[in-house]
Amino acid sequence: RQRRIWQDFGAVAGQLESIRAGEVESDLTLQENSDLSGLADDLNHIRQGLHQAVEERTHSERMKVELVTNMSHDLKTPLTAIITYINLLKEKDITPEQREEYLNTLERKSLRLKSLIEDLFEFSKASSQNITLNIMDLDIMNLLKQVAFEMSDKLGEAGLDVRMNLTEEKVILPLDSQK
Repeated sequence: RQRRIWQDFGAVAGQLESIRAGEVESDLTLQENSDLSGLADDLNHIRQGLHQAVEERTHSERMKVELVTNMSHDLKTPLTAIITYINLLKEKDITPEQREEYLNTLERKSLRLKSLIEDLFEFSKASSQNITLNIMDLDIMNLLKQVAFEMSDKLGEAGLDVRMNLTEEKVILPLDSQK
């Protein structure tokens, strides 16, 4: 019996060493009716919690890398267009109509770039929890209808047809309507 306790104690110590080394993959199993089975269960719960935390952290890091990649691409697209249209404006043989068209495009692309940078700044503030929210009870159904109405011109220009199947009852949620 004493030998069995020492074997189980060795297994518990080995599991502790594995967890300390960051190995959180495998459960500790002791012999049936071990005096240390309660401790083994506790270690297994700790290991599972650490494993879950590592998985969540890894997922979060992947999402951050993906976000930065996507934002970099989204920022680069209007910036590339701006540079191209500046170079077109430098050409000597452009007509006044072309110059006007290029300037309009430059304005649109620079406003798009500004909007993306503002979105990135807002995201940065939100992820650092350095943002002030004006939370109030809002009817999400009414908010969706309002946004669809406000965006209807742009959606139409883009050739998009929005179809919504919303309930007529109010669905109240605590939200910041601007964010």
